[in-house]
Amino acid sequence: MTEVSSLTGRLLVATPALADPNFDRAVVLLLDHDAQGTLGVVLNRPTPVGVGDILEPWAGLAGNPDVVFQGGPVSLDSALGLAVIPGDEGPLGWRRVHGAIGLVDLETPPELVAKAFGSLRIFAGYAGWGPGQLKKELDDGAWYVVESEPGDVSSPRPEGLWRAVLRRQRGQLAMVATYPDDPSLN
Repeated sequence: MTEVSSLTGRLLVATPALADPNFDRAVVLLLDHDAQGTLGVVLNRPTPVGVGDILEPWAGLAGNPDVVFQGGPVSLDSALGLAVIPGDEGPLGWRRVHGAIGLVDLETPPELVAKAFGSLRIFAGYAGWGPGQLKKELDDGAWYVVESEPGDVSSPRPEGLWRAVLRRQRGQLAMVATYPDDPSLN
């Protein structure tokens, strides 16, 4: 593997120069990053579809907003669950990704895991990169790589997450948060 270390658990924050409309101002939590490729979910793309509309048993556990998020352009007909679990031990049906953040097996009966959850978010689809593809995008300057925080997964204002994540960075990267939506209007 040519990449120095795993980026699992970190955030990819789209640079203003990233031209792909799927990732315009996206904040992607990386769930898996190794020599075989990279998988993540976009944290700031809520849809108008309620969790109860597609996964009714999980509706009462979903955080605010309690809608399905578009996790990325790949496999939009599949669902992933992410939950923040405080403490060292997670329940059966939950696999730690990084820190308090983990994947939820949506085949698990919700009542078995409900008491352990700090928050739950459901994603339709995911973002994926083949071997070496993300490294090329990073080398091309398409993404900033920053540390994630458990609150990123459950932000009640996901539409403001791009600016919020950038704003908490140090130095010049924090200034990018002020980049206008349409620079031609400046």
